[in-house]
Amino acid sequence: MSKEVAVKKENDTEKNESINSIIDKLSPIERKVVSHLNLSFKKIVEKSGLEESGVIMALKYLEAKEVLKIETDVKTMIDLGTNGIYYKKKGLPERQLLILLETNNYIPLGEAAKLSKLSDNEFKAALGVLKKKALIGLTNGKISLNAKKEELVKKSLEEQFLDVLPLEKGKLESEQAYAFEQLKDRKDIVELKEEKLIRVQLTELGKQIAGKEITTDLLEEVTPEIIASGKGKKFRHYDVTTSVPEIYGGKKHFVNQSIEYAKKIWTDLGFKEMTGTIADTSFWNFDALFTAQDHPVREIHDTFFLKDINGKLSDKKIVENVKKAHESGVSGSKGWQYSWKEGEALKPLLRTHTTPLSAHTLARLKDKDIPGKFFAVGRCFRNETVDWSHGFEFNQTEGIVVDEKANFRHLLGYLKEFFTKMGYDEVKFYPSYFPYTEPSVEIYGYNKEKKVWIEIGGAGIFRPEVVVPLLGKYVPVLAWGPGFDRVIMDYYKIKDLRELYGNDICALREKKAWIR
Repeated sequence: MSKEVAVKKENDTEKNESINSIIDKLSPIERKVVSHLNLSFKKIVEKSGLEESGVIMALKYLEAKEVLKIETDVKTMIDLGTNGIYYKKKGLPERQLLILLETNNYIPLGEAAKLSKLSDNEFKAALGVLKKKALIGLTNGKISLNAKKEELVKKSLEEQFLDVLPLEKGKLESEQAYAFEQLKDRKDIVELKEEKLIRVQLTELGKQIAGKEITTDLLEEVTPEIIASGKGKKFRHYDVTTSVPEIYGGKKHFVNQSIEYAKKIWTDLGFKEMTGTIADTSFWNFDALFTAQDHPVREIHDTFFLKDINGKLSDKKIVENVKKAHESGVSGSKGWQYSWKEGEALKPLLRTHTTPLSAHTLARLKDKDIPGKFFAVGRCFRNETVDWSHGFEFNQTEGIVVDEKANFRHLLGYLKEFFTKMGYDEVKFYPSYFPYTEPSVEIYGYNKEKKVWIEIGGAGIFRPEVVVPLLGKYVPVLAWGPGFDRVIMDYYKIKDLRELYGNDICALREKKAWIR
C-alpha cells in the first residue's frame, strides 16, 4: 500500500470516527430531525412527528454542532379576515345586492336595504362599489340595475381575489393588486400576516450526517428494569461542551430591582418609608415648601397641571400657617412679602418631585415621633425637553431626618453612605440655593460613560418657613432628593436616559441583575 493511500485511509477513518462521535451525542429530538434535513421546514415538521417549536429547538442544537445553518426570512401574506371567510361563502355585499336587484329592479333604497338583509354599513359599501362600477343607477331615491347578464354571472376581480387567498403581498399580479386595494380598507375582509420562513442550509458535515441511518432507540437513563433484563442497549453520549440556546429566566425589570435595592439601603439605615399619590395640589408641591407663587417653576412650561378637577385643602390651621410664612414670615424672617392666594395653592398637578411626601409627613408628626428618619423612592413629572440626560418622567429618592441634634455634617454623611452603597465612587457636593433649604448643596456624580459630572440631586436643611408651619415649631430637618434614574444609568452603563423606559424585550433580557 502506498504512503498516499495509507494517509487517505487514516484521514477517512478519523473523519468517520468524528462523524460517529457527533451522531452518538445527538439528542432524541435531533435524531428525529436529522434524517429529514434535505426537506423543507414544513416537511421536517411533518416527517419528524414533532411540534414546530421542537423542530426549531432541534435545528438550533444541530446548528451549534455546525451540522447546518438556519436561514430565516419574513414575508407578508394576505389572507381572509373574519368577514372575508363569510363573504367567500355567502358572497360580498355587492354580490348579494345584485342578486336581489335581478328580481326586484327599480326599488326604493329603504326597501332594498330591508330586503337585502345587509347591515347599514354593508349596504352602503355595496351601493358605493356597484355605483363606482356603473352596475346600478340611483334615481329619485330608487335603485335600478344597469348590469348586463354576463356581468351578473361573471365573478368580480374582488371575488376572484378572495378565492385564491392566501397570497404573498409582494408577488401579486396587477389585477390582484387592484382587488387588494379595493378590499383592504373594508372591515375584516382581508388581513395582513407576517409569516416567518425557515430554511436549512447543510454544511459539508451536515451532508454526510444527513445521509446516514440513525437509530432513535438509545438509552437515556438506567432503570432497575433495564438492569434486571440484562439486555444490552447502547447509551446516548452527552456532549457537555456544546453551546445551547440561551434560556432567559423570569426576573423583575431592572429599574424595579434597583429601586428595591435603594429601599433596602434606607431601611437598613433605620428609615421608614413615605408613600403618597403622584397627583397632588400646588399647596403641598410648592406652597408648603416655601416656593413663592410667582416662581417660574409654577409655569406650565415646567409643570404638568391637571385640568377639569379641583384640589382640596383639609387642615385650615396649616393653610393659615403657610400663608403667614409666605406673606410676612416666621421665626424672624420677612417671608416673600406678597398677597398669598389660596386659589393658586388649590391647582392640582403631577408632582414635580417627591418632596411633597416630606411635607405631608412633617404635617402628621407628633412630639413622640421625633427624632425620626423617613425616605421615599417615587416617580416625578416635569415638562422637560427630552434628551439623553433629561426626561419628563423620572424617579427620585427622597429623605428627611427630623432631629434636634441633626446638623449639616450629618446630612453629607447620609448622602455619602447612600451613594457609596449604590456604587457611586465619585460624588461631589457644591453650595447651591433652593427655596426651601438653607444651607443647600447640589449633588454631582461622575458619569463614566459620558465622562462628565452630572447633577443627580439637591439637598439641604429645611428652612424654618417650611418646618414651623407644618410641625408647629422649629426642629432641624435634613432633606434631600437625588434623581435616581441617573444612578441606574451609571450602574448599567446606559448612555441614554430614555432606555430606562423602553420595552425592547431583547435588551431587557440582556440586563444583568442588580447586585452590589
